Amino acid sequence: MSTYQQQCETAIVAGAWDTLFVESMAWSRDPDGAKDPRPLFARNVVYLMQGRFADAWKAHALCLEAEMDIVAVGAWVKDLLDLHRDNGYCYLVMGIFLAQSGQSEQSMRPYSDAARLLPQSAHPHYFLGQIHERAGHLEMAIKEYREAVRLAPEFAPARMNLGVAYQDQGRLEMAIKEYREVVRLSPSDSAAHSNLACALAEQGKLEPAVQSYKTALKLNSQDAEVHFALGGLYEMRGRLDLAQKSYQDALNADPDFGDAHSALGWLALGKHRLQEATDMFNRALKCNEEDARAYHGIAEIYALRGKHQSAMDNYTKALKYYRDPEKKNQIMNQLFQQGQVGD
Repeated sequence: MSTYQQQCETAIVAGAWDTLFVESMAWSRDPDGAKDPRPLFARNVVYLMQGRFADAWKAHALCLEAEMDIVAVGAWVKDLLDLHRDNGYCYLVMGIFLAQSGQSEQSMRPYSDAARLLPQSAHPHYFLGQIHERAGHLEMAIKEYREAVRLAPEFAPARMNLGVAYQDQGRLEMAIKEYREVVRLSPSDSAAHSNLACALAEQGKLEPAVQSYKTALKLNSQDAEVHFALGGLYEMRGRLDLAQKSYQDALNADPDFGDAHSALGWLALGKHRLQEATDMFNRALKCNEEDARAYHGIAEIYALRGKHQSAMDNYTKALKYYRDPEKKNQIMNQLFQQGQVGD
């Protein structure tokens, strides 16, 4: 065993994440560790513990995608846990390994053991909450996130995830409360402002939502999703000029953002600019061949031009790909009024 490996293991057992980072960097620089996935995994653990999720994803790609790397890291983590059966940090690292290597369900046991052995640590509950959320068990996820927040009230990622889980349940007041706390804790986090804006918009508070989206864009002007969402709010308020600008800003940030092409197509259709609308809908379909709104828009254009069979073909595709029952009913009602029947 190399000195670097031994020092990394000592740091894991102690839960000394800063030390683990330093020692793992030294291990990777050593000729014997340059191609070893284990020091990279150690940094993946540190990044996750520190809430540096973008860095964690980069490290993950380097150490937990190849099957031989997963086997090597898994054997290392198992050996460490076998030597320290009463150490909560070793169980926590095992849980992270399993979750990060596509074994989410198996990670729940070591996370639970870590929570039992580390009763003052928020992290096992936070990671358990993520596993429950991915599995669609929102009540269990909320329970774990709430415990993480109770143990560490300043732990912004746990509050953010708690807010998302509340929002998924339609408990908007509780979601907004958590998002506001995240904004207070991390005012430069653009995602916190955009999540707050989304919840406010769902609640019907459009002006505060607009302001929160604007704040998010000041922090990250290249977020196409936020530009698009802001455009949707402007469109709802009848500010079609601002909506068009926001949709175009979304495309400037991401030219392959199909939903923005569709949205611009519908704005052009509303002004009876049929060729412009057709072009935008076709661009949308190049980005996503299952874009229901694009097919719907093309169907409307064919109907206006009296090409009923082509219109019907595209209405049928829109019905196939729409997930919103109201949109499907809208098309069906329209077809019945026209004396046609949709598939």
